[in-house]
Amino acid sequence: MSKKISIQNGKLHVPDHVIIPFIEGDGIGKDISTPAQNIVDAAVEASYGKQRSIEWKEVLAGEKAYKKTGEWLPVETIDAFREHIVGIKGPLTTPVGGGIRSLNVALRQELDLYVCLRPVRWFKGVPSPIRYPSTVDMHIFRENTEDIYAGIEFMTGTPEAEKFKSLLKENFGLDDVRFPDSTSFGIKPVSEEGSKRLVRAAIDYAIKHELPSVTLVHKGNIMKYTEGAFKNWGYEVAEQEFEHQTFTWRQYEKIFGKQGAEIAKEKVKEARKEGKIIIKDVITDAFLQESLLRPYNHSVIATMNLNGDYISDQLAAMVGGIGISPGANINYNSGFAIFEATHGTAPTIAGTGQANPSSLILSAALLLEYMGWNKAAEHIYDALEHTFSKRKVTSDLFALMEGATLLSTKEFAHEVIRNIH
Repeated sequence: MSKKISIQNGKLHVPDHVIIPFIEGDGIGKDISTPAQNIVDAAVEASYGKQRSIEWKEVLAGEKAYKKTGEWLPVETIDAFREHIVGIKGPLTTPVGGGIRSLNVALRQELDLYVCLRPVRWFKGVPSPIRYPSTVDMHIFRENTEDIYAGIEFMTGTPEAEKFKSLLKENFGLDDVRFPDSTSFGIKPVSEEGSKRLVRAAIDYAIKHELPSVTLVHKGNIMKYTEGAFKNWGYEVAEQEFEHQTFTWRQYEKIFGKQGAEIAKEKVKEARKEGKIIIKDVITDAFLQESLLRPYNHSVIATMNLNGDYISDQLAAMVGGIGISPGANINYNSGFAIFEATHGTAPTIAGTGQANPSSLILSAALLLEYMGWNKAAEHIYDALEHTFSKRKVTSDLFALMEGATLLSTKEFAHEVIRNIH
């Protein structure tokens, strides 16, 4: 009999036969959800036989939920994720410029899923725009609940925007808005608690997975009290909570200035020999260039919400695109986690068999790792790489490969399952 995941003594307790709630998703969600589940089931059986299994429990969100219940995100769905701790979802519709609130953001904020984890790696055989894609192995920790995505905005012409404009002028003496009569406003909250727990999780992850560095990516040279504070709080976490496990670049820059940078290079070599995690920071625009030119210099990336959104998609493009990029939304304190396809709903190809299920498949592999079922996750990674290396792919990758075999969504899933066995 299948049971729910629970938290016992502060740790995730996963029964051998477990119930996992899932949201099918809109658009191509219906096309990719079942194939992804079939692959996971095959990997679990190949790894553990009948000793372990997953019972998939559908919960509703998006257009399917609205048609059945009149709500885009029913309370019952959020309650189901709370009750079962861990779940997975396909892509969900969110109109641009108005209408319903982003369902993805709503789920993250309701469950306080403060980490958006996006591992980025290359699979042999997948086409890439860079010369050495095998050097890309990064793990993005994007803060998931604050920044511009908090949704605190006031549309121009509304009473709220007028009040906010008056507040800036009358209480803070700020009267330098370029076009005050046609300006919309957005607020960017960045907290010490939110920043520190994100960086803490990133450093913990680097230690657990024996990764060499954590890079704090920010635009603190311009936004000094939000993004600049994020950088400083990140360094504080490393220096105060992980003193014996990390080496922070700024310790020597602060003491010696430019000369300190040279000394720090030597200290970095020493720290690496001692097995310490190197903590450094890079301005966002410089990082976007650096990640293309020298991706091997960065391992775990800790950054804020909007930066993380841009960075995630650029890094995914370097190894084949978001069609094969996994994602997870996690609260490492409560244990709550929702794994998700990172792409959109692609309604124009829904039902055509052209959708690539790899993002959801890889997100499911992350789910398996989160549960401690690592052997099954490895089966999935190996089977996907074997499939890609044989150039048997869906339409998105077929268009980029010479001598490839075009498969439908279901055919691709069957090929992956064959490679598992």
